Amino acid sequence: MPAQDRKSPFERPWIFIRGVPAMGFLPPEGPPEIAFAGRSNVGKSSLINALVGARALARTSNTPGRTQELNYFVPDGHTGDADDLPPMALVDMPGYGFARAPKAEVDRWTKLVFDYLRGRVTLKRVYLLIDARHGIMKKDEEVMDLLDKAAVSYQVVLTKADKIKPPAVERLLAETVEKIRRRPAAYPEVLATSSEKRAGLDDLRAAIVTAVEN
Repeated sequence: MPAQDRKSPFERPWIFIRGVPAMGFLPPEGPPEIAFAGRSNVGKSSLINALVGARALARTSNTPGRTQELNYFVPDGHTGDADDLPPMALVDMPGYGFARAPKAEVDRWTKLVFDYLRGRVTLKRVYLLIDARHGIMKKDEEVMDLLDKAAVSYQVVLTKADKIKPPAVERLLAETVEKIRRRPAAYPEVLATSSEKRAGLDDLRAAIVTAVEN
């Protein structure tokens, strides 16, 4: 990453560049990519918007499962040429576990996500979002199994941490760390965030920058 970008990718405006409905539409591999995964109602889009300081960059909806493509976002102000690539790209992946759509459509989204996870060389880390009100559920464990098998580095991030009391957050953090301790691809630190209260966002931004630089 160029020196001028190391401390500031989240200080600039971000833009949407592409929605990817199938692997053939992926942008050329260039800048490091950070992907966000989670259940359909975990608050992925809200967290991305909060991270980049935008109100509606990533689409949010009261209907789980609205994100049906891999949505790419990058900091504005780069040409995209080989000598002026953005420092990173954020990828909002379709949620798993629930979607109000025909099974064939859900299966298509799921295959897209899994193919992307297994085959994207520039993917530096997946941030696996877990609703703090529910903790790790069976479907989350299945996704962790896939990430472990594919040797894709991932870090667990608790969302909606403001919806439970602080002692419960601390207890859940400790329980989650213990649950992932033996997983080979899991990053050992778990983060707690709240998009609504803007809590934990600086820690997550710092973690993302570190993952990109490494």
